[in-house]
Amino acid sequence: MSDAPTLDVVRPAPARPNDPVIRLDAADNVVVAREEIAEGTHIGSEDVTARAAIPLGHKMATAAIAKGEPILKYATIIGFAGHDIVPGDYLHTHNVLIGGIEKDYRYGEDYRPADLLPEGERATFMGIRRADGRVATRNYIGLFITVNCSATVARKIGAYFDDERLADYPGVDGVIPFVHEQGCGMELTGEPMDLLRRTLAGYIRHPNMAGAVVLALGCERNNLVKFFEEQSLAAGKMLHAVTMQEVGGTASAIDRGKAAVREMLPDANRVAREPCSAEHIMVGLQCGGSDGFSGLSANPALGKAVDILVRHGGTALLSETPELYGVEHTLTARARDRGVGEKFVERINWWLDYTKGRDTQMNGVVSPGNQAGGLANIIEKALGGSKKGGSSGVEDVVRYAEPVTSRGLVIMDTPGYDPVSATGQIAGGANLVCFTTGRGSCFGSYPAPTIKLSSNTPMYSRMTGDMDVNCGTVIDGEKTLDEVGEEIFAKMLAVASGERSKSEAMGVGEEEFAPWPIGVTG
Repeated sequence: MSDAPTLDVVRPAPARPNDPVIRLDAADNVVVAREEIAEGTHIGSEDVTARAAIPLGHKMATAAIAKGEPILKYATIIGFAGHDIVPGDYLHTHNVLIGGIEKDYRYGEDYRPADLLPEGERATFMGIRRADGRVATRNYIGLFITVNCSATVARKIGAYFDDERLADYPGVDGVIPFVHEQGCGMELTGEPMDLLRRTLAGYIRHPNMAGAVVLALGCERNNLVKFFEEQSLAAGKMLHAVTMQEVGGTASAIDRGKAAVREMLPDANRVAREPCSAEHIMVGLQCGGSDGFSGLSANPALGKAVDILVRHGGTALLSETPELYGVEHTLTARARDRGVGEKFVERINWWLDYTKGRDTQMNGVVSPGNQAGGLANIIEKALGGSKKGGSSGVEDVVRYAEPVTSRGLVIMDTPGYDPVSATGQIAGGANLVCFTTGRGSCFGSYPAPTIKLSSNTPMYSRMTGDMDVNCGTVIDGEKTLDEVGEEIFAKMLAVASGERSKSEAMGVGEEEFAPWPIGVTG
């Protein structure tokens, strides 16, 4: 069975703010409920009567679809009819089935180089310029652990440096413990240890980190000396190491850690923000708690902001690889060249093998929350999730937590689990995170702040303390995607300049540091 038209040929239908449904493309045989629709309601714009109650954000058929025929949303196949469907039927997991779809990867055929603005015309933000030329959006001292056995030491040191003790250092945003559950019970070498060490080193070297203390137990498999050697780290004025078994145990390690932080604070405090080009912004793109509106408002609006950022020379990281499965051919067509496209397909195939026979969303079934929000399967979810990357060409594909050196849109291979995914992005260099949500995620992150974007106005109104931008205005017909994209880009510049995001103001993010635990074996 041949594929339907891809995302690149979408023909958006005119918005009808007072219409109870949203038609996304003239070729579609479904519409999305803008509001809850009662059984028997006649939809004048479609000349269809609802044959069942249609929940907010869910789908209704607008044409007869024979069993086995494709169901089209955004002019793209999201599944096949599980039985004969008549206009007005409710479409969801019970009758939208996944079948075989032929994919033409069309490597690089839709690639277009970024239309970069001249340097003098690029937007600026108030950043912190480091000695090596990199630009920070925040200024932290980090407390890192080689193994979970030193977690309490890190937490005790972090708790000691409260607002009162940091009052004399207004340039330091905080002293943050980055605690994880790994470091032992795993192979000494290989991908699992590489992932952990690459993640820790990425955070230690992050431009938002003024200094760091690395805390070890002493006998763990993630050996401190080997870690430093492998990652080319060297202890010095702004990087200290403390080994609990060598300094006399827990209490002594806490005292040594406090002393190391005190030693670094004066130098860490000697910073000043200055105008910096938006080309120094690297934003990690995340979505979580997605609903039927995420792919219509928040995700494509973020994509518009990404296209703006790329034109200003910045970088965006599209991740959550399992949640791109099903539309990967639309991204390979946008790859800079065949090699970049093939790197992405290789990661998709790795995930297919890794999840084979397991009850995961890559095998079709999305989470209960996604289903409740109106998403029938992984293809429909991926169709919306990929929109976060806008229309820019894909410049590179990197593995989890690898340093990102290309500018523009880059795909980083990560799991779909938000804390693990965002942790990899930040380790790779992201100094901001933009997170779309329809159900209402409460995620936050350090040392790169998270900006949260709601897909719908009811959730934004209910959770305004957690949401930074309401993209539901697109669904409400009050703003266009372009207008909300500009709003998101302006918020990126403001938060990069020091404005605190909602999650940051509440102190959310310390517990969300989560290196990918791929290799815990015993």
